[in-house]
Amino acid sequence: MWPAFFFGASLLVALTPGANNLLGMHHAVHHGPLKAATALLGRLAAFSLMVAAVVAGLGPILAASHTALTVIKWAGVAYLVYLAVRILTTKDTTETPARQGTPLRKEFVVAITNPKALLIFTAFVPQFVDPARGPIPLQLATLGAIYLAAEAVAGTAYVALGAGIRRAGLTRRARARLDKATAGVLLGMAGLLATSRT
Repeated sequence: MWPAFFFGASLLVALTPGANNLLGMHHAVHHGPLKAATALLGRLAAFSLMVAAVVAGLGPILAASHTALTVIKWAGVAYLVYLAVRILTTKDTTETPARQGTPLRKEFVVAITNPKALLIFTAFVPQFVDPARGPIPLQLATLGAIYLAAEAVAGTAYVALGAGIRRAGLTRRARARLDKATAGVLLGMAGLLATSRT
């Protein structure tokens, strides 16, 4: 019952629209669902490192470090702006996927430079730890694995949405408009992240 409840709560958090989910949808539209689904491994790898840090006791230290969070935040801002510019300056990403770099790498960098993701593992996940259930590190590892499963499900849902858009057979003009909208949202997220308090 406890793992199921945590999985449900994690799924709600993971389904929230964010840069990684938007990228997953974008990759599915331009590179196909298989490549986009594979790229999710980049996001899960980044989150796995965060889980490992929390289990090792480093997570709370990083979360409490203003300098560390500031560096992570501005790295994330810079990368989101970079992605938005690349999307805007590439005429047709469906025809020239190589120019866009590796989707898996993009998913990893966006996830690892997201201070909000670090806070999920240092503030959200620990709320479900109960010393009466056993060793805390083991509980954190278990909860982290469950959250990763929820993130995989959420990411797959956004990839499926992108695959549906791809199957709709958008014209080049429609794809260009979608790219502009995607870049605009990424820039908006970069702005929100830049103005957020760390």
